[in-house]
Amino acid sequence: MSDPIKHECGIALLRLKKPLQYYVDKYGSAFYGLNKLHLLMEKQHNRGQDGAGVANIKLDMNPGDRYISRYRSTDSKPIQDIFDKINGRFKDIAEEHPDKINDVEYLKKNAGFTGELFLGHLRYGTFGRNSIESCHPFLRQNNWITRNLVVAGNFNLTNVDELFDVLLNIGQHPKEKSDTVTVLEKIGHFLDVENEEKYNQLKSQGYDNPSIYKRIGETLDVEGILKNASADWDGGYAMAGLFGHGDAFVLRDPAGVRPAFWYEDDEVCVVTSERPVIQTAFNLKPEQIQELKPGHALIVRKNGDVTETLINEPTTPAKCSFERIYFSRGNDAGIYEERKQLGKNIVPQILESIDYDFDNSVFSFIPNTAEVSFYGMMKGLEDHLNEEKIKDIIALGEKPNPEAIREILLKRARLEKIAIKDAKLRTFITQDDSRDDLVAHIYDITYGSVNRDTDNLVVIDDSIVRGTTLKQSILRILDRLDPKKIVVVSSAPQIRYPDCYGIDMAKMGDFIAFEAAVALLKERGMENVIEEVYKDCLEQTKLPRVQQKNAVRKIYSAFSPVEISAKISEMLTPPSISTEVEIIYQTIENLHAACPNNTGDWYFTGNYPTPGGNKVVNKAFINWKEGKNERAY
Repeated sequence: MSDPIKHECGIALLRLKKPLQYYVDKYGSAFYGLNKLHLLMEKQHNRGQDGAGVANIKLDMNPGDRYISRYRSTDSKPIQDIFDKINGRFKDIAEEHPDKINDVEYLKKNAGFTGELFLGHLRYGTFGRNSIESCHPFLRQNNWITRNLVVAGNFNLTNVDELFDVLLNIGQHPKEKSDTVTVLEKIGHFLDVENEEKYNQLKSQGYDNPSIYKRIGETLDVEGILKNASADWDGGYAMAGLFGHGDAFVLRDPAGVRPAFWYEDDEVCVVTSERPVIQTAFNLKPEQIQELKPGHALIVRKNGDVTETLINEPTTPAKCSFERIYFSRGNDAGIYEERKQLGKNIVPQILESIDYDFDNSVFSFIPNTAEVSFYGMMKGLEDHLNEEKIKDIIALGEKPNPEAIREILLKRARLEKIAIKDAKLRTFITQDDSRDDLVAHIYDITYGSVNRDTDNLVVIDDSIVRGTTLKQSILRILDRLDPKKIVVVSSAPQIRYPDCYGIDMAKMGDFIAFEAAVALLKERGMENVIEEVYKDCLEQTKLPRVQQKNAVRKIYSAFSPVEISAKISEMLTPPSISTEVEIIYQTIENLHAACPNNTGDWYFTGNYPTPGGNKVVNKAFINWKEGKNERAY
């Protein structure tokens, strides 16, 4: 994606199901689990590069011995920083006590991150919040082992205000109003309740205190804790947690907005945000890995038992399509095919735009993340050409001239590597003209790849959100090639509405499609629609969250997608270039045809999977109308 959109987050949970000595004997290292976690996190670095964190729990430690370790980093290379820090201690041990480096008993007693239960997290910082305090995993500490809680997740909740009030009403005093702290304290509250109830029950049966907490650890009702804690959550989430005594869980939202995949054998249980990272780390086939069902939790007990348990009744599936279009790693077998299909599905619109002129058209992609959809686009163009070749050969008659056949067969869609992204330029110059000139050179071009004033230049991008990079950089550098026409193709539909479930797209003014619709309303003397929508949004905010409707749809209802695309093309064309520019977007229908199992499309259609989404979009419009540059949740 040429626009710098960020995404929250990636998780990796790993439970070693055998004693540590088993991995020393079989794999020759006491750090088998730590090394696997490192790989799982590196293979998900696409999901977060602003910060990372790791937590580890050691099982069956004696009182007084440290059993929870955590380290977080906001370094420029946070994963590397974390594992350099952790491994630094092991290097010291190897130098000072080389005979102890695989001594499991010594390591568990004297070195951190040598336990059996691991949780890793990667994040992108949003809205300027990229301090170490914002990095997961979060830790809720307690002297009672079964009350310790570690939480990390890939999520956003839309009803934090309501949940915060619930915590106040039960007497808590949270340190801040954020969805992460709220989630931690909500789960922590019901963990406390469960501990108290079990303590009182076992105490009345004559158990002494040490026996009570051993028994609580064996019988903790993780399912009940999660049901009570998440009953009122509104949002998209894949939430992972560790309890101090050794139980663990990953909980997925009822609509399946955020992804989670898992694998179990007799040695490990592992959960990640993406399927192929498990395949790579453990050399598995896709069919060996399971997708965590929406509304379910994968519960890993201290004794190693693993169950997928229903927590919240699943709703209409709304798995995030942006995961497939852009954010997830493209080496997943399903995602790879879907991205190719997205490129193929938009070919009819491209052909109309270039008036079917293959001889004078060059096809490329920008940026590199659009490469797979480019392959699909080229396959679609090739399929069209093949059909045309068949017709042309038939038209030659019974005894065609071989040269005429050869000329037909040699027709190809011309592809070139047009744009090259250079290292990011740091622009400290404050004057707009000078700064824009530097921004325009973030990309460079392959000179001589286009016939001047003759060729159409078609470039495909995964998605066009704000269009800032297009206007300030890409279109200006493509114009240096002097094409007859520039066609920019988005493999995703127009993004019209904010996301509130984990993608950093929260403000109406960030969307070029919204700005284009507003411009059309003003041009056509329909500014009253803007005022009507504003009043409707204000009225909606007076209703309970579950009753609110998306009042912003009316902004777009007077125009076809083609009209809005035409206005976007006009708005994003820099005044300094004279080349005709056309921007083409994927249709909603073709999106669903390419990604049939990921139907979550609220950023394109406004069809939010939870009531909180409608609350957020109405608030986002109010903020825009009132000139408030802040997110709506």
